[in-house]
Amino acid sequence: MTQGKKIRVLVVDDSAFMRKVLQTIIASDPQLEICGEARDGRDAVTQAEVLKPDVISMDINMPHMDGLQATEIIMSSNPRPILIVSSESREGADVTLKALELGAIDFVAKPSGGIDLDMSSVKDELCRKLKMAAKVRVVRTATRSKLQNEIASSSPRVEPASKNGDSGLQEVRAAVNAAVKSAGKFPIVVLASSTGGPATLMNLMPYFPKDFPGAVILVQHMPGNFTAQFSKQLAEISKIKVKEAEAGEIIVPGQLYVCPGSHHLRVSPTGRISLDDGPRIGGYRPCADLTFESTAEYAGPMTIGVILTGMGNDGAKGVQEIRAAGGHVIAQDESTAVIFGMPQEAIKTGAVDQVLPMEAIYHAIEKRVLYIFGAAKVGAV
Repeated sequence: MTQGKKIRVLVVDDSAFMRKVLQTIIASDPQLEICGEARDGRDAVTQAEVLKPDVISMDINMPHMDGLQATEIIMSSNPRPILIVSSESREGADVTLKALELGAIDFVAKPSGGIDLDMSSVKDELCRKLKMAAKVRVVRTATRSKLQNEIASSSPRVEPASKNGDSGLQEVRAAVNAAVKSAGKFPIVVLASSTGGPATLMNLMPYFPKDFPGAVILVQHMPGNFTAQFSKQLAEISKIKVKEAEAGEIIVPGQLYVCPGSHHLRVSPTGRISLDDGPRIGGYRPCADLTFESTAEYAGPMTIGVILTGMGNDGAKGVQEIRAAGGHVIAQDESTAVIFGMPQEAIKTGAVDQVLPMEAIYHAIEKRVLYIFGAAKVGAV
C-alpha cells in the first residue's frame, strides 16, 4: 500500500449490532476504513473476492458457513489477511487455534457481553492488529487436511537411511544412548515463534521423527489458556511426542516440550524444566531469550536455536548466547515467514548461522545433529 492510503477492512459478523460497533471503532482510526460488511461466511467469501479488502475482521460462530470454513476457503483460493474477532477466542482455544492453522494472522477476543462499551475496551488492540495484519504478505495455503495428506504421502527433503522412511538418524541413536549415559547431554533444539507461528509449526513439526535423538523446546507467544490445547493439536500431527512442559521434569530426547503461555521456561543446570510466572521480560511472557540463554548455558555446543515467524525482537539476545556457547542458530527467511520481525532482528545481531525457508529448516537441524554426534565421537564437544 502506498503511504497515506487507508487500509480497507471487510467486517464479517452475523450480528448487525456488532457489525455497527466494529465499523464505528474501525472508522475512528484515521488509517482504517470500512470497504464492506458480510453477515456470514458465505457472504464473506463472496465479498472478499469482489472487494479485495486489505484485511478481514472475521467472526467464527455464524450461520450457513462459519468463520473457520470461510477462512479455509479464502486462504486456499483468494488469500487475504484475516484477523479473527470472536467471543470464541475468549471461550475456546480450540477453534481459534484452528483458524490460525488455516492461515488467519491473529485474533482479538470479544469481551463478555459484546456490548458497545465492552468492545471499546479492545479498541486499541483491534485497530493495532488490523493494521499489522494488513502488512502481511499472505500466500495461498493448503487446508489442514490436505497438508496432512501431503506429509503422509511424501518424505521430507532428507535422504532416508532405512526402509521405514525414518529421517536418516538411526546411525547416531546408539551414540545418543551412550552420550546420555556417560554425560547426560544430547542436542536440545529451541524453537521460538510468535505471530504466524501456529500455522508454521503445524507444517514444520511432522518432519521430526518419533525417535529424534534430541529434545525440542517450543516457545510460542500465546495466551496461557491456549498452549495446552495447542500441544494436543501438535501431538495429533507429529510423530515426536508432544506435551506441555511441567516444572521440574527431566528433559529427555524424543520429546517436544511446549512452554506454557503463562510462564517463562528455563533449562536448569541439572537438565530439568524450570517455570516461573514472573512479569513480562522485554514485553514478552514467555520470553524466548530466557530459554535460549539457559539452554546454551546447559547444553553449550549441543544447542540449536531456531527463530521462526513473529513480531518484535524476542530471541535476538538469546541467539547471541547460543552462538557464544558454540551452538548453532537458524532463522526462517522472509519469503516463508508470516512476519519477518523476529528472524530479522536475530539476523541483525550477526549470530545467525543459516537463513532458510521453512521447508529446509528440519533438514538443517538434522545435519547439525549429525555434526554434533560426529564431533562428540572425536571429543570436540
